Amino acid sequence: MDFQKELRLKQKLVNQRLEKIIDENDAPVRIVEAMKYSLLAGGKRIRPILSISICQALGGKIDDVLDFACAIEFIHTYSLIHDDLPAMDNDDLRRGKPTNHVVFGEAMAILAGDGLLNYAFEIMLKEAVDKNKFFYLKAADIVAKAAGIKGMIGGQVIDLESEGKKIDIDTLNKMHRKKTGALIEASCLCGCIIAQKEDMTEAVKEYGKNLGIAFQIVDDILDYVGDPKKLGKNTGIDIKNNKSTYVSILGIEKSKKLAEEYSLNARNNAKTIDKSGFLLNLTDYLLNRES
Repeated sequence: MDFQKELRLKQKLVNQRLEKIIDENDAPVRIVEAMKYSLLAGGKRIRPILSISICQALGGKIDDVLDFACAIEFIHTYSLIHDDLPAMDNDDLRRGKPTNHVVFGEAMAILAGDGLLNYAFEIMLKEAVDKNKFFYLKAADIVAKAAGIKGMIGGQVIDLESEGKKIDIDTLNKMHRKKTGALIEASCLCGCIIAQKEDMTEAVKEYGKNLGIAFQIVDDILDYVGDPKKLGKNTGIDIKNNKSTYVSILGIEKSKKLAEEYSLNARNNAKTIDKSGFLLNLTDYLLNRES
């Protein structure tokens, strides 16, 4: 398998479908412009690619999972817009471009995030209604919990409440399992459910958990030592906002070692899920990424 070629093909597939979906509405022009600005600004598309790849690996069809996978990317993009707001991280650069609120104003950026979140559930529920398949509702329920107060929003709350405080590694793990890991895990589980392979749920769930933590640890490391040009965003944000991270608690070397441990666990999980080797290569790619 040519992993890089396969990755690019899946990214292209997701990007083309995102462009089509976002244009299929009659909403006010300005809100659509703001939503498209962040949604189509680039990115690795890891979450939808996880949904697609796991669905494929378990015998499902791309056509059955693609729109649902794109809806998860809508949710991820909404979270980035809101994370960058002055009330949150107050960042002015994302994916190499000025952040949404810098371009469209704070009020429109909030609405753009809200619009992406709500549109995601329109897409997911449309799949359930149009195709009359209960498993889409089960998948939407998983995403809703991952994006809500038990997941991503809950993790953001812990993050905000921890600013300026020294927290222990257990609290940090809890925060990131919710803030970052929950949506990654949900992306994986949705691929499994839409492929109708619920006997693989535990293996897929473990893969998502391990990958999510490894992904966040690498993110923390890159905020300290990454190249802003490659990252497409400012570095040192965690230091500026006085946030606890894996690096601030463990140091660079121990953080790298921990990321490798979680990635090794994810690699072992991947072998039981995907015989093609794509998930295995994707895990290594995310561990060794520079952006």
